[in-house]
Amino acid sequence: MVEYNILDFGAVAEEENDNSLAFQAAINRCAENGGGYVIVPSNMKFMTGPFSLKSNVTLYVETNAVILANPDETVYTKSAFRENLGEGTIWIGGENETNICIEGNGTIDGNGIAFMGPEEKAAYILKEFNVIDPRPHLLTLVNIENLLIRDVTFKNSAYWCLHIVGCDNVKIESVTILNNLKIRNGDGIDLDHSRNVRISNCYIESADDCICFKTRREYDELGPTENVVVSNCIMTSTSCSIKLGSENMDAIRNVIVSNCIIKNSNRGIGIQNRDEGIVENIIFDNIIVEGRLFDDVWWGKAEPIYITAYKRKSENNKDSNWRFAKGQTEGKVGEVRNIKFSNIFCKSENGVFIGGEENKISGISLYNVSLEIEKSTKYKGNVYDLRPSDTIGLMETNISGFHIDSADDILLSNCRLVWGKNSEPYFSHALAFNNASNINIVNFNGESAQDQFEPHKFNNCGEINIK
Repeated sequence: MVEYNILDFGAVAEEENDNSLAFQAAINRCAENGGGYVIVPSNMKFMTGPFSLKSNVTLYVETNAVILANPDETVYTKSAFRENLGEGTIWIGGENETNICIEGNGTIDGNGIAFMGPEEKAAYILKEFNVIDPRPHLLTLVNIENLLIRDVTFKNSAYWCLHIVGCDNVKIESVTILNNLKIRNGDGIDLDHSRNVRISNCYIESADDCICFKTRREYDELGPTENVVVSNCIMTSTSCSIKLGSENMDAIRNVIVSNCIIKNSNRGIGIQNRDEGIVENIIFDNIIVEGRLFDDVWWGKAEPIYITAYKRKSENNKDSNWRFAKGQTEGKVGEVRNIKFSNIFCKSENGVFIGGEENKISGISLYNVSLEIEKSTKYKGNVYDLRPSDTIGLMETNISGFHIDSADDILLSNCRLVWGKNSEPYFSHALAFNNASNINIVNFNGESAQDQFEPHKFNNCGEINIK
């Protein structure tokens, strides 16, 4: 394949020089000539504003090469989204292309702190803006067929890091993502209306979610997010390491997540359905979850496994009206069904939480789920987090090992609960079921945290089988 070195197109490795024209010229020439490699040479740092990738082009970032986002907010003028202009801009983009590749052992640095306000203890303050939030998403690719991202380190994104929208046949392999754990909305990988995706052997640290599955309303013509495999990844998140939702206007289905380690995370595995789309046919297998509490600014309350289905708030704010279906002033929530967890080892400050509106959650199976609950931080712990929803946001209550509310067809098989040495007065039942039906519990091993709480609590439940 033909190589096009950005130095030959005028790129200069100086901190004050914006190289976006040189990058774009090299990419355009490469695409015009049928494709090849655009080389970012080793041991050099290139600052650049926005540029776009083209069909049949490989952006090759050589060892110790760095692409750094221009800290000047005024160069970012294109919104990352079609309809809501208040959620960032595009730095590296591409739309309606084929055969795009980003690889190499270099680094792509979003320069995130340059776009932040003052630093506080839990998170950076976000700067005010008029219409367009200038914080750049690091990579936004829309409607790409055949996408490969391999070996590169991505770091310091000011907003979502890798936003993969409506893409087909995607491979993300051996990628490292190191986002600042105090930058809000700093997702690692967002799969949005994409299909036939393989994510493997990645290491991800992110404020907000590490890997997030979604279907945003403004891309509804691009179909569901489906047929996704995630394997052999290690993740840390101040929100949720693996999340399905909350934006889901179409469907998220046929997903397998296996052989992963989640550490030091605010929430481990989360299904957070808040819109009318369905979530179905999901498998989580061979996963270790280590959870802990963080400040309230981050969604999550150390739930190692979390499944919820509640509609959004109806107030006119960032998380409500503009996300509703056209002509609607109130949202609704779709079903979550056919979800399987197996061989999951959890240690956290909270228990498993499953809850939703009536007739929205069904077919949940937990096999060989081992859970240890122990207080390990100073943060308030007697809370489940239902944000963003039309019900209560932060629900203060006693904490059970497995809390299941308004769900049907639930199986717990060979599950185990241990309460750790650092106990709290609000640690309570081993199992707490409310408004649930068709409950099957097989070979459960676990007691209440304290004598005043019964081990198994069933309130207004249908058929219950315990073996």
